[in-house]
Amino acid sequence: MAASATAGVFFANTRSLCFRKAESSKRLLQPFRAEAVSDIGFVTSQLGGIKISYDMSSQLPKSISTSSPPTLQPIVARRICPFTGKKSNRANKISFSAHKTKKLQFVNLQYKRVWWEAGKRFLKLRLSTKALKTIEKNGIDAVAKKAGIDLRKL
Repeated sequence: MAASATAGVFFANTRSLCFRKAESSKRLLQPFRAEAVSDIGFVTSQLGGIKISYDMSSQLPKSISTSSPPTLQPIVARRICPFTGKKSNRANKISFSAHKTKKLQFVNLQYKRVWWEAGKRFLKLRLSTKALKTIEKNGIDAVAKKAGIDLRKL
């Protein structure tokens, strides 16, 4: 046997890898392509003249259940005062060499128990010190009404 008749030729391209037995004729050998996953999820391949097929649609989920519980994420209190609407300010931190770096200046939020006269009970609030001064001056009912907060739900 001639060495050229039994030698194998390996073809590689971006879509498939194929191995084909070399022929004794002088014609140009073209790699044949293995078909990839089709639109429906059906995989076919041709290796050595044998057609292999596998249906992937049987492994796909039939329907997505909406009754599954939502993923739990940690509850993080935002740094915003509900009464005044104050929130963090974006500013520059300036070094000795005058290099500017962005930083956040947070609101001075405090947890405070405030007596609510109309409800005859204490309310535990997280509010800014500016809102605390405003509540002492105008009263909690007036400040909550202006901010659109229902104190009965707190």
